[in-house]
Amino acid sequence: MRIAVIGTGHIGATLGSKWRAAGHDVVYGARRDAGEGPWGAPLAAIGNAVQDAEVVVLAIPGGAVAAIAEECATALAGKTVVDATNNMGGAAPDSRAAITRAVPDVRYVRAFNTLGWENFADPLPGTALFFAAEASARQATEELIQAVGLEPAYVGGPDATGTVDALLPLWFELVKLNGGNRKVALRIVRG
Repeated sequence: MRIAVIGTGHIGATLGSKWRAAGHDVVYGARRDAGEGPWGAPLAAIGNAVQDAEVVVLAIPGGAVAAIAEECATALAGKTVVDATNNMGGAAPDSRAAITRAVPDVRYVRAFNTLGWENFADPLPGTALFFAAEASARQATEELIQAVGLEPAYVGGPDATGTVDALLPLWFELVKLNGGNRKVALRIVRG
């Protein structure tokens, strides 16, 4: 897949490096000039990074998503957009409303927002990553989750975004109860 990762922080850099290692074509998008991004991947202006991507992953502060979605609305049309942001203190932790308002025909995915980046860099065996996605984006999302070393756990379409988001405060509490250890994850056990 051709993936544009918007954001070069811990989440974006870690996910992009995993996907490059799995053979995907990754470019990072940032506000600064083009050049070299994390782990030697190409870095481009956000609009240029999004233009040729099949999948766009937003790994930026939640408050910045609406402006990016509006700026890149034409380029995002019809693409799979993975919302890995958390809009802490906003009306909702996800940016679904801002993204779909700017790009009504986007294939929205809510994933990679309920665990710390450490769990992407070095996943614990059997760790589940819960996600919500448009039906047409589900297969690609599952492939991306597996490439990171996690088990995809589909909870439904975009209307299930709140279910995914409900796991974030649980993860925060588990981290606190474990003395700040962010290598805490969930897995599904079936009997």
